[in-house]
Amino acid sequence: MRIVIAGGHGQIALRLERLLSARGYEVAGIIRRAEQGDDLREAGAEPVLLDLESATVEQVAAHLQGADAAVFAAGAGPGSGAARKDTVDKGAAVLFADAAARAGVRRFLIVSSMGADPNHQGDEVFDVYLRAKGEADAHISRQDALDWTILRPGTLTDDAGTGLVRLEAHTGRGPIPRNDVATVLAELLDTPATAGLTLELIGGSTPVSVAVKSVAGN
Repeated sequence: MRIVIAGGHGQIALRLERLLSARGYEVAGIIRRAEQGDDLREAGAEPVLLDLESATVEQVAAHLQGADAAVFAAGAGPGSGAARKDTVDKGAAVLFADAAARAGVRRFLIVSSMGADPNHQGDEVFDVYLRAKGEADAHISRQDALDWTILRPGTLTDDAGTGLVRLEAHTGRGPIPRNDVATVLAELLDTPATAGLTLELIGGSTPVSVAVKSVAGN
């Protein structure tokens, strides 16, 4: 199974790459800077140099050919302004989804954000971010060519993962370690029955595998 991850040098992506490569999957991570490549190789992933803010659908689709799944885990980052929320958190996500559809990659996961809403009001940078994430999610959920799952984590932390989560359509706000987000993503990739679901994720008391099986209806 080959999985291509956008935002391959991100904190969640690197964790996910380690998990997937340990499971024996072939993993590729899209990065913007060549010097990030060694970190991906160390995580067991193949680095793919490509700027999703300037690439075309055709260029991205070429890197997705033959993949079994695509994961969008890119983000403009907390220090970026409103303009990059639009070009990365929305624009790159839309581009990656369209490229996956063009390349025939049906399974598609996106790391969104709790509170993402295309109709979110406000002019602060965080308001723009939530609107951009919401617009990206809305675009992806309209794609009949994709078996998509939208994951909306709560407040991300660098605490050690516990493997215990709350994963539901609506959880309410709360923290979640990045390690556990990566573990949930890996489990979602292995659970096709979660396609078509938008899920919120926070720390909880349910083992990840049980939580994913539950939302999948198993």
